[in-house]
Amino acid sequence: MDSTPVLRTPADAPAPVTAPAVALRGTPPAAGPDALLQLLDRAGAGRDVLTATRSWLTRRPSAHSQTAYAKDASWWLAYCAATGTDPTTAAPTAADDYATALRETGLAKSTRARRLAAASSWYAYLVRADVCARNPFTGMERPSVSADDSPTRGLTPAELGTLLTYAREHETPRTYALLAMLATTAGRIGSVLAVTVGALGTDQGHRVADLVVKGDKTKRVVLVPLAVAAIDTYLTARPDAADDEPLFATRTGRPMDEPAAYRLLRRVAAAAGIESANAISPHSLRHSYATALLDQGVPLADVQDAMGHADPRTTRRYDRHAGALHRSPSYRMADELTKAMRTA
Repeated sequence: MDSTPVLRTPADAPAPVTAPAVALRGTPPAAGPDALLQLLDRAGAGRDVLTATRSWLTRRPSAHSQTAYAKDASWWLAYCAATGTDPTTAAPTAADDYATALRETGLAKSTRARRLAAASSWYAYLVRADVCARNPFTGMERPSVSADDSPTRGLTPAELGTLLTYAREHETPRTYALLAMLATTAGRIGSVLAVTVGALGTDQGHRVADLVVKGDKTKRVVLVPLAVAAIDTYLTARPDAADDEPLFATRTGRPMDEPAAYRLLRRVAAAAGIESANAISPHSLRHSYATALLDQGVPLADVQDAMGHADPRTTRRYDRHAGALHRSPSYRMADELTKAMRTA
């Protein structure tokens, strides 16, 4: 006789509650740290939570990082507002429901993992600051980001050539210089837009630029002749530019912002006839840089260094031919053994 217990639902059990539909893609609810604090204030968070949140953001070394964390964390606050959840007392079930909502929205695993990590980091700091009792994201099963590929839409070398040729012939010198620098340095858009005129220089006979990268560190990148020519042409119209002025400046002298660069790239790509121009981003040029070099057999360690990745597994995500049989090192091993056997 089967003694397996049967789980029965009481006849008067309430029906499952479906969370209200929440827009979890598109423009982030908060554009930066100040906007995130305003979301918290509207949610009724106390002054101690606001103070701790400000400290959580400002402890990050760069304004770019602060903005990125604020944007990612703001999605959780928007979800809480839509579902009537008090973010300061949210239960683990609310965090799990949020993770489910992110998945059902169809977001990439990397995007979901990043947003969940930002929310968890925020709670961890609030707990440490003694203004929150628990972190509802602790112990959560987060999306495992595949090491096989990158979700970013990339461009082939031929498409990059088409893009740059069109920009050189039909766009402003500033636009061509920006795209040339992005395509040949693998710099993140935030780092490239933050470059000042004084960050350009020479080192051991190479033209270089110093980029501020993650961790508020400075990374020196080589400017290849193509980029040098584009930048020099652009700067001929700014002969009196001071060292502290942004390299890619607007008409008002302020640095170009990321949304403007995003729109510019898509517009130029569409005009150049690039397929799926409306699906690419500045990160697509960084993605294309890594993919093209790995396809050409450039050692992974060299590409990793150029990309500024701490973990080689991150770089490997850009390798479209990882594990391809024709690249098996066994063939090189066979060559060495053949030589040794001939000598013997």
